[in-house]
Amino acid sequence: MHDSAVVLSRISNSCPTVMSINHRCRRTACLALVATVLGGCTSESTSKSVARAEVDDARLRAAGADSANWLMYGRTHDDHRFSPLTQVNERTVGQLALAWSQELTSTRGLEATPLVDDGVMYTTGVWSVVYALDARTGATRWTYDPKVNRTRTAFFLCCDAVNRGAALYKGKVYIAANDGRLIALDAKTGTPAWSAMTVDTTKPYAITGYPRIANGMVLIGNAGAEFGVRGYVTAYDAESGAQRWRTYTVPGDPAQPFESKALETAAKSWDGEWWKVGGGGTVWEGITYDPELDLVYFGTGNATAWYRAIRNKGALKDNLYSASILALHAKTGEYAWHFQTTPGDNFDFDATQPLMQADLTINGRQRKVIMQANKNGFYYVLDRATGEFISGTPFVRGVSWATGLDSVGRPIEAIKAGRQAFIASPNPGGGHNWDPMAFNPTTGLVYLSAKSGSQAIHAPDTAWTYNPDRDNLGVDEHYAGPLLDTIKKFPAPTGELLAWDPVAHREAWRLPMPVLNGSGLLTTAGNLVFHGRADGILAAYRATDGAKLWEFDAGTGIMAPPMTYLVDGVQYISVMVGWGGPDGLYNDTATVKSKPGYGRIVTFALGGKATLKPTAYGHTLAPTPMTAAAVSAATLKEGERLFGTQCAFCHGAGAIAGPLPDLRYATPAVHEQFEAIVLGGARAPLGMPSFQKLFTREQVAQIHAYITSRTNAAAATNGKGAVNRR
Repeated sequence: MHDSAVVLSRISNSCPTVMSINHRCRRTACLALVATVLGGCTSESTSKSVARAEVDDARLRAAGADSANWLMYGRTHDDHRFSPLTQVNERTVGQLALAWSQELTSTRGLEATPLVDDGVMYTTGVWSVVYALDARTGATRWTYDPKVNRTRTAFFLCCDAVNRGAALYKGKVYIAANDGRLIALDAKTGTPAWSAMTVDTTKPYAITGYPRIANGMVLIGNAGAEFGVRGYVTAYDAESGAQRWRTYTVPGDPAQPFESKALETAAKSWDGEWWKVGGGGTVWEGITYDPELDLVYFGTGNATAWYRAIRNKGALKDNLYSASILALHAKTGEYAWHFQTTPGDNFDFDATQPLMQADLTINGRQRKVIMQANKNGFYYVLDRATGEFISGTPFVRGVSWATGLDSVGRPIEAIKAGRQAFIASPNPGGGHNWDPMAFNPTTGLVYLSAKSGSQAIHAPDTAWTYNPDRDNLGVDEHYAGPLLDTIKKFPAPTGELLAWDPVAHREAWRLPMPVLNGSGLLTTAGNLVFHGRADGILAAYRATDGAKLWEFDAGTGIMAPPMTYLVDGVQYISVMVGWGGPDGLYNDTATVKSKPGYGRIVTFALGGKATLKPTAYGHTLAPTPMTAAAVSAATLKEGERLFGTQCAFCHGAGAIAGPLPDLRYATPAVHEQFEAIVLGGARAPLGMPSFQKLFTREQVAQIHAYITSRTNAAAATNGKGAVNRR
């Protein structure tokens, strides 16, 4: 029986009209038809009859027709983020109002997709804390804090202490903690059932991604390529936690036997002694699974260092399987196929962006495809059984690193830089990043957040050598060449909400956003698309043409994708609200207009009666000026450089902070303990690691002098009145 038919047979007693559906219909068409039928079958009995079954393999395969619940990261194995619910639709969405909210205590980034089963919501927050909530009211059922070792882990989290969510399976909630543990919790109580350390704790691995259930196993990758690790994916038995298989993404030491023929082949595309710095290619996001083909898919990250001219000693080779999309056989982890999106990646163009499966009619032929809006600015459509390239088209304006793709999808590079500095677009943040896309089978469109015109200077450090105690981008931090003036002449990048036609490979509509950064997406059978923004606005658009129909100010910037579910006959829309990540932490106020603040979960329903009272965040008065010893201009300049290359990525460009403490407002105690904090690790348990291996005492004094100068500059500028530093 077809997966959709399994669920349809379960709910037929509650909604007899469902039995009129042809169970042999194809997946996409069937979901659209199910959406139409279920739009009028949102009774309490329908919701409960589906939800009370245990979350097992059959139920996950049939999740598309389970209108009540959201059982996995993208709701379905194909990660469409499409809901067949229609109670909230283009005609009623104007009545959507806050039903409940749950304040969280952190100001850092929230990126998770909440899961809902049988009226219980499961989600994760900062430092991998897990929450189980009543999906009707937001009341807490239980929380679980894995107590991540922040003293060590904070140093190796390149992009905030975020976590993208959990997995549900056979009575357990699975989460991957930032420090590398995969943990199974009892879904009813939050009590740990088992825990497995998935990484070598002597190396700079970390995890921010979500686990994926596949054929009785839990799959997880990791991050750390910038610090020098070797990427891999591991599968664990869902019941016991025993490791079933591990597949590396880049070759190891060629003096040792290769783990597979695929890695032996990949080694020919490397040069020099890459294995001594790990190689990179980490799988920090985007694992997905096709139960029909029994294939697992994922994208890999950049190689170490960023620039091929300094990581390869001879010819500029492709460095497989970094910056690639890979397919593995789920049972064994054996290589099935690969497609490299950016051979020899010279731009930090990870291929870890979310992957989406679909069955599409292309040139009159039904194709099983897998799709990705890549960092590099191209939207890819591949055959998911074979990896064959079908199409690849720029989806953002201003792509300059390549002029196009050839007949097999290999980029035609416009910039063949060696060790010289160059400017390229998109920038390392990408035309699209980790935030999930959504696909509506009725419109046939994919919806995503995009960035056009994002330029960056790439200045390779020709003297780079691997340093295990810091990031290893290979960037020349002292670059002061003519490109600095050139890049200032480019227009500012723009954020966009994009509707993309993957068959015609062109945009259907595109909306400019008032801010650069947007969230992940949700689309529904009610002809709606839900999208959040860095300025805290959650909005609903008509899926067919992009007309804005509703919006709500959530009080803090939004990165996470919205989701929807049904309980007691009521459709809810819910989203995690919390601004952070690399853009939030760096807080480039010239381009990133955002709203930092305390995080929360906000949930909406038609006719909701709740009110939002967000906790106040930020400073309204100028900082207090400090008395400081006179220092030379050279000292301040070096302090500014050191702050910009190491401290700004958490405490903000120009010391104007986003989610983390603004050092211009530091207390006298912080200034007195500055060296003890930066070198001695006095606040390491709070997530401020020691920089003893990177800074000397003299350099710490230079940084402190720069921060003091920023405090006094802010005080002098705003000393006559109140100022909002945001």
